[in-house]
Amino acid sequence: MKKMKCIVRPNKVDDVKDALAKLSIAGMTVTEVRGFGRQKGHAEHYRGVEYKAEFQPKLKLEILVRDDQAADAVLSLRLFCGQNYLLSV
Repeated sequence: MKKMKCIVRPNKVDDVKDALAKLSIAGMTVTEVRGFGRQKGHAEHYRGVEYKAEFQPKLKLEILVRDDQAADAVLSLRLFCGQNYLLSV
């Protein structure tokens, strides 16, 4: 068994779910996290005060796959995942 950990933007989670369904992989755990990478955050205004929002909302997906599905799953999800890790369980 392999455990995949992926960090995705919230608007991409449905695309990931559909890609996994095509591979007959059912089930994943989703955790809300915050982070930054290439986006570097942005400035926002709230009640006339400007503040910098450095950390962007992200989703961390944890997916268990069989060894024979791991390579196909990584290739399918690489378009949607900002970071993708594959660990042996």
